[in-house]
Amino acid sequence: MAKNHMQTYLDLKEANNLEAIAVADCWKTRAEEGADMTGTPNALTDYRKVLDRTEIDYVTIATPEHQHAQMTLDALDAGKAVYCEKPLTHTIPEALAVMKKQKETKLPVQVGVQGMSDDSYSSARQAIKEGLLGRVVQAQIEYVRRPREQGPFCVPDLKDDMPKPDDLDWKSWLGSAPYSKWNPHHYFEWRNYSMYSGGVATDLFVHRLTRMLKALDLTYPRRVVGMGGIWQWPKNRDLPDNFEMICEYPQGLTIYVLGTQSNRVGIDHLIRGYRGTLYFTEEGWVAKDKDGKVLDQHEKTGAEDTDLHHTNLHNHMRNGEPLNCPVELGVAGVTAVVMANESWRTGQMLGWDDQAQTVVPCHTLKHDPYPAE
Repeated sequence: MAKNHMQTYLDLKEANNLEAIAVADCWKTRAEEGADMTGTPNALTDYRKVLDRTEIDYVTIATPEHQHAQMTLDALDAGKAVYCEKPLTHTIPEALAVMKKQKETKLPVQVGVQGMSDDSYSSARQAIKEGLLGRVVQAQIEYVRRPREQGPFCVPDLKDDMPKPDDLDWKSWLGSAPYSKWNPHHYFEWRNYSMYSGGVATDLFVHRLTRMLKALDLTYPRRVVGMGGIWQWPKNRDLPDNFEMICEYPQGLTIYVLGTQSNRVGIDHLIRGYRGTLYFTEEGWVAKDKDGKVLDQHEKTGAEDTDLHHTNLHNHMRNGEPLNCPVELGVAGVTAVVMANESWRTGQMLGWDDQAQTVVPCHTLKHDPYPAE
């Protein structure tokens, strides 16, 4: 993903007056490859040395999830705007800490859910607010795949005894994660391990769930359940290879997310209301009533595109254009998917205590079957 961002720097160099100043990676070889790709002479192995550079306006964080929070906090403390790949953080407390720091510094944080640079979701939000669908009660979306025989997020033919590269700082890569000896599966397949990632939920579902959160103007869920298991590829993972989740929101609606990684047959991406149903399509969206009559439709502008997402951040920094995926939306996404993973681990439905801003057992929440409009 970092290479995709580097290509974006090259794509936008002239059009956006953008210059890459430094590339940092705790594997020196990769830092040098990134510097060669972007044309900067500064290949660094400590990200904090990037933050020391006064000429840098913003940084892009494209690392394993467990490093996102500390790097974002350090960047904001150093006076840098941030483009942080999704998910915003690895844990909910980290997400809340990042949001607090962003409010204090007032520096931009763009979360790397590139699909938010497709205006289908903001336009759907406006149409729904204006009553197009009537009372909204349910939404559904998916991220399904059928990967190679090794399973999701696995590197083909990766050897268990592959030695650590001499110029890779393993301790720096681990960061705040529990110490473990060098393990090539942990390094190259980190999305399969809960010490570094949330797997299907955080790497894939955040892309999809955030679309619905934006379209429906939602933040924190009331209750979340996650279900699935390590059903097909038990080797080298402690996170599900097949997963799904349901979120209930206090406004009185649910969102279902399907995530089978063994079969790529998907489901429609849609929002159900009393007056009609809104279907997201490749072209934008179309809303229909119960008889199939078109109520309204929208042809999208923008796309799920890294160039557009960076340009939105540039325009925000230069002229105040609203961010397409600000920190608040990033926190809302993290909260739901982390709760889903914890629900799967514990076998419980989990609740969100909005007043205390923490996850709680569902039975401790007051049940209100008649949510306020």
